[in-house]
Amino acid sequence: MIPRYSRPDMVAIWAPETKFRIWFEIEAHACDAQADLGVIPRENAEAVWTADGVAFDVSRIDEIEAVTKHDVIAFLTHLAEIVGADEARFVHQGMTSSDVLDTTFNIQLTRAADILITDLEALLAALKRRALEHKDTVRIGRSHGIHAEPTTMGLTFARFYAEMDRNLQRMKIARQEIATGAISGAVGTFANIDPAVEAHVCDKLGLIPEPISTQVIPRDRHAAFFATLGVIASSVENLATEIRHMQRTEVLEAEEFFSAGQKGSSAMPHKRNPVLTENLTGLARLVRSMALPAMENVALWHERDISHSSVERNIGPDATVTLDFALARLTNVVEKLVVYPEHMMRNMNQYKGLVMSQRVLLALTQKGASREAAYAMVQRNAMKVWEEGRDFQTELAADPEVTAILSQDEIAEKFDLGYHTKHVDTIFARVFGED
Repeated sequence: MIPRYSRPDMVAIWAPETKFRIWFEIEAHACDAQADLGVIPRENAEAVWTADGVAFDVSRIDEIEAVTKHDVIAFLTHLAEIVGADEARFVHQGMTSSDVLDTTFNIQLTRAADILITDLEALLAALKRRALEHKDTVRIGRSHGIHAEPTTMGLTFARFYAEMDRNLQRMKIARQEIATGAISGAVGTFANIDPAVEAHVCDKLGLIPEPISTQVIPRDRHAAFFATLGVIASSVENLATEIRHMQRTEVLEAEEFFSAGQKGSSAMPHKRNPVLTENLTGLARLVRSMALPAMENVALWHERDISHSSVERNIGPDATVTLDFALARLTNVVEKLVVYPEHMMRNMNQYKGLVMSQRVLLALTQKGASREAAYAMVQRNAMKVWEEGRDFQTELAADPEVTAILSQDEIAEKFDLGYHTKHVDTIFARVFGED
């Protein structure tokens, strides 16, 4: 997590000040519940809240931890310094460190998910706007990087919209699954703390109680969360890769916005490089790489160990901060993407009608030719276009075997671009709804 690829709202979730504030709220709400149950005096629970609004001294907590070698104990010691040792003597009653750490981690992930959901919604709005703008902008579709058949730029944006919409639904599910808390004590049996305390704390903090925790919240939840981030990152790369291809000099169907004063190369003044989408490709690799250790965290020893802890201290902030930045950057790229319809048409016609080969093939079979014979007729004329730069329609019209089956008008009709875009509205209705 470095400032270059960070945005402040997401960074703030992972700041020590935020973490300690959540720790305090968990402990204070737990004290309230304990007082409601008559386990601790009401005045002690109220005394804990005198620290509400107090800025916890991070350096002081670090100083204490240097001696105790235990972060939760260091915090509790500092809290007692603020509210008074006698007043704080019931804090953490019947609890274990994981009650605080795991519940806090899930609160942070839930808050991070809220930001990522907002990010995805912004990206979807940009993709939809560009899709509608270029619904009928014809471009060549490619398979294996080779010209295939006509499509539209609007359909290109629409398919990425549909993919990101699926990611939005995945993110919402991941948020729901991670929004659990546990205040169940050592090995999760509630032996020293009433389950009502857990219910109260979770209610106050917007969580649901973990059905069964073994001192830690089960890590399959976290594995699913970070796997979702990895899938979203892969989709970011998918869109970034398409833009990078479109910006290649030989293609140049679209390019990243190039601002006044921007420089593309320290050596070559003419360069306009796809630096943002290349950056997004790299960031996607980072986010994906954090899904695997989250999955490896699922297998812990018995009721708990801390092999997951060091992993999560890294991937929690790094994955969410990086993906937040990537989604915001991608949204900006899509919004400002410069599209060149005339270049799309130039590329479409580069091989003089060759992309209509399937229409001719189907027409020949419909008029009685076997598929094998029809394929041979079309392919031999197509190869003249590839190898000699001929015009495909002209070659077909001069082929006696073809003209014995198809008239000149029937051949010409097979080169109508509108044939390939006749169902665009149907696809758009599927993706965006009837409106």
